[in-house]
Amino acid sequence: MSRVIIVQYDPRWPKLFEEEKCRVLNVAGEKILAIEHVGSTAVPGLGAKPIIDMMAGVRGPADAEECIPRLRKIGYTNFTPQPECSDRYYCCGKGPHSVGYHLHLVRFESHEWQKHLLFRDYLRLHPETARQYYRLKKNLAARYPYDRESYTRAKTSFIESVITKASLGLKTLHFHEKYKYFLHG
Repeated sequence: MSRVIIVQYDPRWPKLFEEEKCRVLNVAGEKILAIEHVGSTAVPGLGAKPIIDMMAGVRGPADAEECIPRLRKIGYTNFTPQPECSDRYYCCGKGPHSVGYHLHLVRFESHEWQKHLLFRDYLRLHPETARQYYRLKKNLAARYPYDRESYTRAKTSFIESVITKASLGLKTLHFHEKYKYFLHG
C-alpha cells in the first residue's frame, strides 16, 4: 500500500501535464474531445500528491473502452472502472506515485466534467481557499498515511462545499449578465 504524501507545489507540473496530454492525444486523439489538467497539481501554488490528474472528455463509454488499449501503448497499466457515476468511466494510472499520472475518462461536458472544472477554477481564483485545502490535505495525510480511501473520503465535504460556492457564484454571474439592462438601467 502506498503512502499518502503531500508535497509543495512544483512549477514543472503544468509542463508535465502538457507533455502527457500530447502523448495521450497522439494515441487516442480521435476518441477524446478535450483534455483538462484538474486536481491540485492544476492550481498554481497548491501542494498535492505528486500525481498529475488529467480529465479526458469522451462521447460515451464505448469511446472510453476504445481508449484503453491505446493508452497501454504509452505506459498506462492500471484501468479502474468507475461504476458509481454514470458519466465517469475509468481512472487510468501511469507511473509511480511520484510523479505519476491519473487520466480520468469522463463524458465530455457532463455534470462530472463541469464539477472538476468548477473546483479547479474556484481554487485558482481564491488563493485563501486553496491554502485551506492544502492545510486540510496535509492534516489528512498525517491522519491517514496508508489509507488512501479514508484520506479521499475525508476531503469530500470540503470539495463539495467549494463546488457549491462556485456553482452559486456562476448562477449569480449568469443572472446579472442576463438581467444587467434591468439591474443597471
